[in-house]
Amino acid sequence: MPLSQRLPLGQLPTPVQPLPRLSQALGGPQLLIKRDDLTGLALGGNKVRKLAYLLSDALAKGHDCIVTAGAAQSNHCRQTAAACAQLGLPCHLLLGGEPPKEVSGNLLLDHLFGATVHWCGEQRKGEDAAALLAQLKSQGLNPYLVPYGGSSPIGALGFVDAIHELDKQMAEALPSHIVFASSSAGTHAGMLVGRAQLGHDYQLLGINIDKQPGEQPFVERIYQLAQQTSKLFATTTAVQRADLHLLDDYLGEGYGVVGDAEREAISLCARYEGILLDPVYTGRAMAGLIDLIRQGRLNQQHRVLFWHTGGAPALFAYADQLQLT
Repeated sequence: MPLSQRLPLGQLPTPVQPLPRLSQALGGPQLLIKRDDLTGLALGGNKVRKLAYLLSDALAKGHDCIVTAGAAQSNHCRQTAAACAQLGLPCHLLLGGEPPKEVSGNLLLDHLFGATVHWCGEQRKGEDAAALLAQLKSQGLNPYLVPYGGSSPIGALGFVDAIHELDKQMAEALPSHIVFASSSAGTHAGMLVGRAQLGHDYQLLGINIDKQPGEQPFVERIYQLAQQTSKLFATTTAVQRADLHLLDDYLGEGYGVVGDAEREAISLCARYEGILLDPVYTGRAMAGLIDLIRQGRLNQQHRVLFWHTGGAPALFAYADQLQLT
């Protein structure tokens, strides 16, 4: 899928900036941050990169409404709803949980963007999508299903682009490691393909933030998606299984549950750098990065880039769990 078929939904490239005060406070490697929280669409976030391709595909195939799924405070759903508003496409969101007494955070924004919300109880990854798609088709509509997290070969193209974007920004001094939240596979898979295309040897360290039930291990799903994404290019670049690094050590008490590690990570970034992380993804990924530094696995010999994937609007819905002092 050529770059010309990517919709201009976000403000790209996003900046890379140093984190000198946080680096000093942790006594570890030189830290930098890639600010995908500044992509612009709906208060920013990395999903705009995937949606640029997915919604282009939807329009090219004549679809007239969009369906996607996520948790009640899904960043992906928030940005999908905003992109649909911008393009004039009706948007249906399948959200896990039950209607809350108070609407806040990403859910408030979903409503402001005019999305139709369907509550799905324990199902938050689109398990009920087939029924909704059939219902919409019976109404004469032609719905397009955007996969959970935007993670498909087409969606992952957005992060192949992102790695090429980073290469142009940091050509003079590439990082030794890139650390990021890994959840629905698309970001991780796209990064692997972009890295392989460029022939770089920095290490991609995905911090798994969500326990993955089911038969297929999450690491294998990332690898398969990377292979499928690579095949979309005229010249296929092989992704090596040995290059896939996924850390399962920071799952805490489960998806969306804020613990002491996440609270500390959010507090440190806010107080030392004035940067807001989110409670579900980047807070957990930064907590993993901090622990790797304290263990000595990342040290002063390294140059580490943290990829901020966005999500700060969810902070307001987690105020009772944060209680930063």
